[in-house]
Amino acid sequence: MAKKTVATLQTSSKRLTKAIKMVKSPKSGAYTFVESVMTPELVNDWLNEK
Repeated sequence: MAKKTVATLQTSSKRLTKAIKMVKSPKSGAYTFVESVMTPELVNDWLNEK
């Protein structure tokens, strides 16, 4: 499962997006959230990778 956040960050001339995805831990089986700030073009690629 993945969720794209609605927050868009703007700094000077660059437009950045903060993406959060839920990842299941192989050891405990618990879910953790992984956050990353990147350009909007890279969000879908980042969410689709395992």
